[in-house]
Amino acid sequence: MTRRRAQRSSNRNSGTAGISRRRFVAHVATAGAVAASGAASTLAQPANRVRGFDHVALPMQNTDAMLAFYRGLGFDVRESAAACSVYIGSQMINFHRPARWQDASFTLRAPAAKPPCGDLCFVWDGTAAALKSWLDGVKAPVVEGPVPRQGGRKAEGSSVYTRDPDGNLLEFMIYS
Repeated sequence: MTRRRAQRSSNRNSGTAGISRRRFVAHVATAGAVAASGAASTLAQPANRVRGFDHVALPMQNTDAMLAFYRGLGFDVRESAAACSVYIGSQMINFHRPARWQDASFTLRAPAAKPPCGDLCFVWDGTAAALKSWLDGVKAPVVEGPVPRQGGRKAEGSSVYTRDPDGNLLEFMIYS
């Protein structure tokens, strides 16, 4: 038996039949690059699990002031008859208008929730000084911070706190 024929026979027995050495090496290199990029953990995520938050919903009292505040911060705000949606990346906050959350027939909410009941944490991609300047632009005083905190990314960061016009606590996490 020739050397090449013996190698093909060996490949058939090892489950790599039909794949050239060059193709096999390219496949292994691609798999290694995917694993190194962190994409492998995303691809390997099992189905039928919670992946993250889509949105949160909070009752709102001062509609005009809240809309001006969140628009002043540069967020995309969209209005409907029942709620005002504030978009942050691919997530959103639905602020239910007073007529909606005070309506006894509206039961798809926390029954005791009344403004202010929100405690929201955003990730800030900048410095604490730039954050303070941004908040000063909408007259939102810093109530605490920067202070060290453990964040949702399981990493240390620092947080700066303020309140929106309804009194909801807004935390801005700065990861180093």
